[in-house]
Amino acid sequence: MLFLSPDASRPADGWPAAPTPVPGRLEGVSPEDVSPEGAEPRRDTDAPLYPLVFIGPMASGKSKIGRRVARTLRVPFLDTDKLIVAEHGPITEIFATHGEGHFRALERAAVADALQQTRSVVSLGGGAVLDPATRADLRHSTVISLSTTAEAVRNRTRNAKRPLLAEGPDAWQRIYDERRPLYEALASIHFDTSTRPVDAIAADIVKWVREQS
Repeated sequence: MLFLSPDASRPADGWPAAPTPVPGRLEGVSPEDVSPEGAEPRRDTDAPLYPLVFIGPMASGKSKIGRRVARTLRVPFLDTDKLIVAEHGPITEIFATHGEGHFRALERAAVADALQQTRSVVSLGGGAVLDPATRADLRHSTVISLSTTAEAVRNRTRNAKRPLLAEGPDAWQRIYDERRPLYEALASIHFDTSTRPVDAIAADIVKWVREQS
């Protein structure tokens, strides 16, 4: 995984290695999902460039940045959360009425459908990577991981209705810390979105994508 800092510059001595995920640390993560060395899930290094898939914690900017990247590259943009809402109603109501397990099943189906659009940009919900089948699919895609800070999220979500943010920034940080090993392991490249303008980050991503073509 490549890592780009907020100023998108690489230190002369390179970036430090990503933390080693702990097999079985997260629910749904089994030993077969990691490499024999336990370093990260297996990824297909010969995977095609598209689809470009954005992953990362809630409120990291996946939809805003993904939409701009897709517009610049002139390819379709798909947001799996919006696909779920269009077909099944507000996510808050799905959680309240049917529970998180039901939502995750709907999410898995939406992700599978979205990833069939081979030349596209796809934004996934923060918890989509918890599903083993989704992780397997992502190993055959170009995965762009976004990260941010709890402080930035607090400023972005003051009036947001997100079920898993109901307990405040501490809950966001806990959830992010739990999922971080999966984001890092699945990513082709990483961008921090804490402080830089959305348009600048999108431009850096487009530049990187075009360099891979």
